[in-house]
Amino acid sequence: MTSSDTGGGMAAPFALRELFVELNDLKRVHSAGRIGSIAERLFAQGWSALTGGADPETVAIDITAKALAASRLCDLDAAFLASAGLGEVEIGDVLTSGLDAVTATVDPELKRRLAVALRTNGVVHGGPLPGFVAALSHQPRAGVTCPGKPRILLEPPENHAEHCLMVAVYGVVLSPFYRADPTLVFLAAMSHHFHNAAMPDAGFTGEMLLGDHLAPIMARTTQWALDELDAPLRETVERARAVLPDDATAEGRAFHAADCIDRVLQISQHLKAASLTMTTVLDDMELVHAGPVKGFHDRVLRDMRIP
Repeated sequence: MTSSDTGGGMAAPFALRELFVELNDLKRVHSAGRIGSIAERLFAQGWSALTGGADPETVAIDITAKALAASRLCDLDAAFLASAGLGEVEIGDVLTSGLDAVTATVDPELKRRLAVALRTNGVVHGGPLPGFVAALSHQPRAGVTCPGKPRILLEPPENHAEHCLMVAVYGVVLSPFYRADPTLVFLAAMSHHFHNAAMPDAGFTGEMLLGDHLAPIMARTTQWALDELDAPLRETVERARAVLPDDATAEGRAFHAADCIDRVLQISQHLKAASLTMTTVLDDMELVHAGPVKGFHDRVLRDMRIP
């Protein structure tokens, strides 16, 4: 992939589109015995690793690798595979097979680092979860809002933890294209909605109605979240957040591209579900798939006139 520039080149790599569409579903995948979606839990894992003293670069690569592998494996993760009796090498083989299944368009050097992370499981010591992690997990996103118009709510809503995690993962994957520091992009994305840990999300409409009150309220509520972090992590996150205001830096471009992509794909998946056809389900996706009883299944559906 070639790097973008400000002289009229490509603003984003089209080759990553299908991967990002698939990754977005991590906000909607749940499993028995686990609270929250995969995206929500990876958000918590990331912050636990950071407060536990893990190197931010290691955390960024580790969480991104887990997210990419989960896009196909879902919650067949290292913890489950170990509980089911697989050894370290076997677990690494399964996880990297999930990674390989979706990363044909990912930057080769980044892909290599992600594969190494899945085999080494470098982030193991978790620290205490700041209060903003649970708060963002319980704070719904506003939906589609526009000043002067009623909002459009699409159920179920995503939460802010899911959004931040997805933007962080997209940002890391996009970083080679923009020649950006993936760690800065990751930390900026993981913290860019700190204000919403305390501030309910009324969307663009609500922000405009706050007028001159918006900036001081956001600054105050952001600081509440930052104050939950000990130094030097707090200072590291503050430095990363410096890329948030604009696209003047490579990191700012990677972040804003990721943020925009996630916001639109979140709505797109609702429209995709609404337009789904049985031809896609039965023919393209082979819902009644090949096996010893497929012929019988087909006759049952035919005789029941289903669909």
